[in-house]
Amino acid sequence: MSAKSRHRLTAVDLFSGAGGMTVGLRREGFSVLGAVDIDPLAVAAYRANHRRTAIWETDIRKLRPGDMRRALGLSVGELDLLAACSPCQGFSSIRTLNGGRDVTDSRNALVHQVVHFAKEFRPLAVMVENVPALAGDRRSARMRRELRRLGYGVVDAVLRTEEFGVPQRRRRYVLVALAKGVPRLGEPSAKRVTVRDAIGALPAAGRSGDPLHDHGETRSTDVKQLIARIPHDGGSRADAGDDWQLPCHRRTDGFHDVYGRMAWDDVAPTITGGCVNPSKGRFLHPRENRAITLREAALLQTFPVGYRFPLNEGPRTGKYAVAELIGNALPPEFVRRQARPLAAAIRGWRESHD
Repeated sequence: MSAKSRHRLTAVDLFSGAGGMTVGLRREGFSVLGAVDIDPLAVAAYRANHRRTAIWETDIRKLRPGDMRRALGLSVGELDLLAACSPCQGFSSIRTLNGGRDVTDSRNALVHQVVHFAKEFRPLAVMVENVPALAGDRRSARMRRELRRLGYGVVDAVLRTEEFGVPQRRRRYVLVALAKGVPRLGEPSAKRVTVRDAIGALPAAGRSGDPLHDHGETRSTDVKQLIARIPHDGGSRADAGDDWQLPCHRRTDGFHDVYGRMAWDDVAPTITGGCVNPSKGRFLHPRENRAITLREAALLQTFPVGYRFPLNEGPRTGKYAVAELIGNALPPEFVRRQARPLAAAIRGWRESHD
């Protein structure tokens, strides 16, 4: 038996959300041993899909890294990868006026938990993903300095997910750190994945048997008429003509993508928490007169087709709550491609020391 087959790559997922990071890591061969998140709905989704992973439903600031490490049965230095995507709302471009102001938000300080846990676990590698605004923030500069003081080589960049096999435009800040050498970021893919590739083969919404694809929608007559007049395959609301513009759209010259259709042979716009509401962006189906479904949104995020989300399980669930989970998630395929060079480096180091 080879050293590679003997050693099971291990990871811990901080701020796990509904599990996008974990899906991507598992695709690249990591066994995700533990996860942490404070949101009960996200934890419910995570547990439904990752039953073998221990998850702490708590404020990470109240969880002692040493307690978590011991509960997972890990010695210091035994973990392969510590992965994290802390809440990004405090760094959002809207709240910071595209980086023009510094927002005081308690969630911003959560990025320091990465270093806090790295000091305890001493993993071979660290991977952090977040919104682009974190790249130039003083907190990320401090995180880089502290990881280097711990002996890690650190590389970071702002990348576009559509260049890494994800069928949507989305920019992400990525930091990778390696204790045994210089880390590398993932390699871009040769082929761009399109909306058609992701959702073109789905059965008709409403009678598929999948609750995430059959939930339907309620629209006013005016909105239905507007949607019906928007040209298929990439059309915009302006294409419907002035007489068909909603009163709220006549009063503004912005937000041109709202009530726009996705294009079959292009990537989708960024999937957000408003992805099932055409008034929130270019979220209309390329051909059908409706917004994309939750299942389509999840596939555009590169979740597996059978991934479970808690649509009807308690007072906080429902279509819009699940849309927030999906929109806030990391695209698993993007995670996988960033994890690949780390996995190769870890395996190489383990083989040479076995």
